[in-house]
Amino acid sequence: MKVVRVYKKGIIALPKEVRERAGIKEGTMLVVEVEEGRIVLRPLDLWERVWGSGRGLGNAEEVERELDEEEALWEERLEKSS
Repeated sequence: MKVVRVYKKGIIALPKEVRERAGIKEGTMLVVEVEEGRIVLRPLDLWERVWGSGRGLGNAEEVERELDEEEALWEERLEKSS
């Protein structure tokens, strides 16, 4: 078990061991969910979303637009935290 502190604006730093075990690297996008009162972070599988569009789970243009929007939000957050 690892303990982390929540900083201003909800920022946390994941310990190196946790990042390595979960395969999280700089720039990795995470899905954040609350399940039964627990905060769950998991890497966003962008390939599954893209390939899922080929299986009728959306279309490629929609997936690409969503990815562009998420990237823009990520960059905006980085700029604000600097």
